[in-house]
This record gives sequence, structure tokens and C-alpha cells, in this order.
Amino acid sequence: MKIFISSLIVLLVSSSLHSQNIADFTLTDAKSKSEVSLNNFNNKKGVAVIFTSNVCPYSVYYEGRITQLVADYPDDIQFLLVNSFTDDKETVDQMRSKIVAWGINAPYLADKDGGVKKAFGARKSPEVFLLKNNGGKFSIFYKGAIDNNPQVATDVKERYLKNNIENLLNGRSATNLGTRPIGCMIK
Repeated sequence: MKIFISSLIVLLVSSSLHSQNIADFTLTDAKSKSEVSLNNFNNKKGVAVIFTSNVCPYSVYYEGRITQLVADYPDDIQFLLVNSFTDDKETVDQMRSKIVAWGINAPYLADKDGGVKKAFGARKSPEVFLLKNNGGKFSIFYKGAIDNNPQVATDVKERYLKNNIENLLNGRSATNLGTRPIGCMIK
């Protein structure tokens, strides 16, 4: 009985996440210093919002995998990296240095008041929210971990984000809804 109730709760939470609409937001890109809004990407089938950090070891482990995902989906999915940390090593200037050194082709957005983090309910770094474009309005399609092995990319067995991007692009339902991200608590 306990397993059934737990499964039902997970199903209900997952179902509510899947239909949650996300309001437009605007943040400043650390690299270009320009404002970026979610609504700038109404022409994309989806947007992957990844909460990340300059220095969290788990975020660093994922840099190569995130870079590859950005390269794999340049036309249909927009990637937005969001930094909500306020530690000394997470300033906008340090974000700019980080993104230049990283060399990834995605905006790195400063959320220093934590408003976007709060709107999404993000708690970890990295934590991903794959948004589906529903005629110019975005809803959460998948929320959780990027994959099942944060430390060793070569040992990944489940590519949650990649699989759900494929599901979104091919009109299928999301899978592995609400996987638990492993990483640093956003402070």
C-alpha cells in the first residue's frame, strides 16, 4: 500500500509539473551584457533552462555534456544557462570570465535576486527545466537531472535531458519526469 501511495504522489506531482506554465522573464546575459527574455525564443520548439554555477563541482562536471547538447540542437532548442548564486565567486564579472573561457554558444544569465530561481522552484546546480513552446507560451515538459551520472560522463546510462528533447521534438510524452538532480544547493 505504501509503494502504491508513493507512486501515486509521484505521478500527481509529475503531472502537475508537466502542465505548469512559465511566465516570461528577463535577465542580463553576463557575456553580451544584453537583456534576454524567454519570449525572445517563441520561434523555438523548446527552451532548456539550466541552473548552473561558476564553481560548483557538479556544474563543472557537466560543462562538456551541456556544450554537446547545445551543439546537437542548434535550430529547435534554445539553451539558457542561469546563475542564481550570490557567493563571492559568482559575480557577474566572474560569470563573464567563466562563459568566455567555457566557449559555449548559449546565454549565461545573471539571476542575482533569485526571482527566476524562485519562479521555477530550482534548488540545485545543475538542474534543468525543459520548456515546451505551446504557441508562444511555455510550459514545463521535463524537470530534473541532465543524466544519471554527474561525475563520470562515460558511465552515463540514462540521458534524461537528451531523451526528453527528442520526445519533445517528436511529439511524444516526456519520460522520467522529476528526476532528482544531484549537485550544489543554490545559495
